[in-house]
Amino acid sequence: MPEDDGRIDHFVLEYRKTNFGLPRVKDEQPWELIDYIKATEYTLSGLKFDTKYMNLRVQACNKAVAGEYSDPVTLETK
Repeated sequence: MPEDDGRIDHFVLEYRKTNFGLPRVKDEQPWELIDYIKATEYTLSGLKFDTKYMNLRVQACNKAVAGEYSDPVTLETK
């Protein structure tokens, strides 16, 4: 079996709209997923900001395994 070099192959971005500041264990909205992002920057477009906040988290993946999600970041949209 070939050895993995540990390089990041792609990123997974998850986001969800919320009316609460900090992420909650049980939120009213499910996470939306954007997979196979190859760059370290990404622009979310076409969003309608109909809630007060948005939670975002990122996961790095290589060919062998996906890492842990980052701590969620909360952005105020209004």
